[in-house]
Amino acid sequence: MKKIVAGIMLLLLVSGCNNVMNTPTKEVEEFLGKYQTMNEKVLNQLDDVLKTDDTMTEDQKEEYKELMKKQYQNLSYKIKEETVDGDHASIVTELEVFDYAKAMDEADKDLKENGEEYTKEDGTTDDEKFMDYKISKMKDMKDKVTYTITFTLTKKDDAWKLDDITDIDRQKIHGIYEN
Repeated sequence: MKKIVAGIMLLLLVSGCNNVMNTPTKEVEEFLGKYQTMNEKVLNQLDDVLKTDDTMTEDQKEEYKELMKKQYQNLSYKIKEETVDGDHASIVTELEVFDYAKAMDEADKDLKENGEEYTKEDGTTDDEKFMDYKISKMKDMKDKVTYTITFTLTKKDDAWKLDDITDIDRQKIHGIYEN
């Protein structure tokens, strides 16, 4: 009988702690942690995006995927503010990532200034060669950039759930957002 009571108490304690651990801030930390640990779902989503991309070769897609994995592993963040208003919350988060947008801008600038290096005999741009260059610039990027993301959450069935993030916020996580 004592074992049954102890088991029920343990179950109540564990389920109670899960609810206590479900705060807006903890949900955002869990979400960003999935990027840092390269959670399978995060990598599957990246694979899905790359499958539909028609601007890169298969080798380039693989290199780009490795760049994103590097980005995820090096992502750092600070929770700046939590605001709760009933069943809605917002978490202001400062995120630091590699500045891949800067690398891509530098590559685009080089294309404008030295377009002949990326021009085929027929006068068109050699997109594959240019993409190789752009990826190499991203690989060399050591600079980091800080973005602010405000995550929103909604409480459903007594648990906080992260609302869908915007494309802009996703670009910030990937370091490709251009301000």
